[in-house]
Amino acid sequence: MKAPPFAYTRARNLAEVFDLLEHHGDAAQILAGGQSLMPTLNMRLSSPELLIDISRLSEHSGIKVTDDHVHIGALTTHTEIGDSADIRQYLPLLSDAAQYIAHPAIRNCGTFGGSLAMADPAAEWPACCVALDAQFVLVHRSGTRRVAAAEFFQGLYATSLKANEVLTEVIIPIPATGSRHAFLELARRRGDYAIVGLAALANISGGVLKDLRLTYLGASEKPVHARKTSQIIVFKGLSEKSLMEAQAVLADELDPSADLYSSAATKLHLARVLTARAIRQLVA
Repeated sequence: MKAPPFAYTRARNLAEVFDLLEHHGDAAQILAGGQSLMPTLNMRLSSPELLIDISRLSEHSGIKVTDDHVHIGALTTHTEIGDSADIRQYLPLLSDAAQYIAHPAIRNCGTFGGSLAMADPAAEWPACCVALDAQFVLVHRSGTRRVAAAEFFQGLYATSLKANEVLTEVIIPIPATGSRHAFLELARRRGDYAIVGLAALANISGGVLKDLRLTYLGASEKPVHARKTSQIIVFKGLSEKSLMEAQAVLADELDPSADLYSSAATKLHLARVLTARAIRQLVA
């Protein structure tokens, strides 16, 4: 299919973006990398009257490390994150997740902020950001506000981003020394949308698993941080019995939807499989 007719403009700065958003309202839509937006246009799932291209606002791309945080510009591409030595050193969860995002051509163009703003429940970055306690910097004409990743995602393709705001940066605290991670994903073919995935973080102290965070993608309308499931392993320790108990509790925390290829029961089963794999990987 072909996209519906729309006007196009390339913004030179954020002030121009805000002018256009105020003038056109809901009829305008921001274009960053376009790797999520263009398919929805071609399938006529969205039909904006104006696309505002912000891809040339280079000041909002790049990766910077401070004393205890990593700052990632919203226009940083998936490839730049996956290839970054700083990301590999300080946020290896993102390095591992990047390789699961579609295919190289898409990773070269798609942007970190674009994926987050789209809020696709099967996307990798939203779950990673929730697991890492990321903060999103949302800018509007008169100021800036920060929103925690867990509060930013509100439902299927729905976020707390207001019509007059632009996501410009993501700030992620560097995990404590001794932290471990695992990113696992199941798809019909490499590069396809995930059936279900899991971003896991934990601290290991004296051989004991602590501060376990299990955040699932493709298992609900938004990323799910399964607190009850995590707490069972933390409080009872890792054993076959506690693992089976955690897998059982997972049914109360996830709400997967069936699609053309997988039933809700299948997705829940696969989420349980990934849970066991991730926890064993963390303690290995």
